[in-house]
Amino acid sequence: MARKAAKPEPAEEQGRSSLKRQAILAAATKVFLKEGYLGTNMDEIAALSEVSKQTVYKHFASKEALFVEIVSSMTNDTGDKVHHDAPVLAADGDIEAYLADYAYTQLAIVVTPQVMQLRRLVIGEVGRFPALARTLYERGPLRAIGMLTRMIEDLAARGLLRVDDAKLAAAHLNWLVMSQALNEAMLLGDAAIPRPAELRRQAAAGVKVFLAAYGTR
Repeated sequence: MARKAAKPEPAEEQGRSSLKRQAILAAATKVFLKEGYLGTNMDEIAALSEVSKQTVYKHFASKEALFVEIVSSMTNDTGDKVHHDAPVLAADGDIEAYLADYAYTQLAIVVTPQVMQLRRLVIGEVGRFPALARTLYERGPLRAIGMLTRMIEDLAARGLLRVDDAKLAAAHLNWLVMSQALNEAMLLGDAAIPRPAELRRQAAAGVKVFLAAYGTR
């Protein structure tokens, strides 16, 4: 008599479930960013992730729930890349080079095709999902300003900057660095995203103007 196949161990089953969930999220991200919310259907996501439609719904109760998960996770991931392990300026360090390197890192992470597609998608769906737009704002631009504010406060305390309002100074630095590349990428499409050398030039130029207003030299 043939023996029945042993049931997968709980850990093995969890591992398979996690892999399926990751495959669904990866497929859904591609479809949502390409087709938009209304143009996306769960059949296409299931086919691309190589699971059944029932499996998709097992992990995500609705298209809306899947969309919310993608926007939230992408926003968090981008923010973490920008702000993880922010460098500290050495006592004998060059503040202009320090700020330019940080600004370039931030700019190069934010101005990418996937992040720009996400921003366009959320802006297009702000009427349907206002909470998601707030999530993108709070975990993206607002988080960036908060990080810059703390950095500027530290530099001012060390006598390296002259600042009355650190939050306002942070907004000035952020938009001196971000404005040109971000506006071009948002409005003109992925082909308008500058190359790394141009992003570095824009970051350095923005920092130079910032230090002309707030520097102590």
